Amino acid sequence: MQTHDVAVFEPYPFVVGQKINIASGPRKGDWEVVGVTERKVRLRCPFSHKEFDWNRFCYLAEEKRGAVWPGEE
Repeated sequence: MQTHDVAVFEPYPFVVGQKINIASGPRKGDWEVVGVTERKVRLRCPFSHKEFDWNRFCYLAEEKRGAVWPGEE
């Protein structure tokens, strides 16, 4: 069985009231979490106070070295 280096992603467990900073990309900057559902996260800009609903996004949780890929179906 072959092994590979595999990047593992998980949904981030956002919490209402949480202050976050997104380091890069189109959502870059400071945000406050004002709503969370199974599929969406609502973020508010602390400067303009505008709110945006986005699909919940993932962050790199870990990189596994020597992992079996693809895994079981």
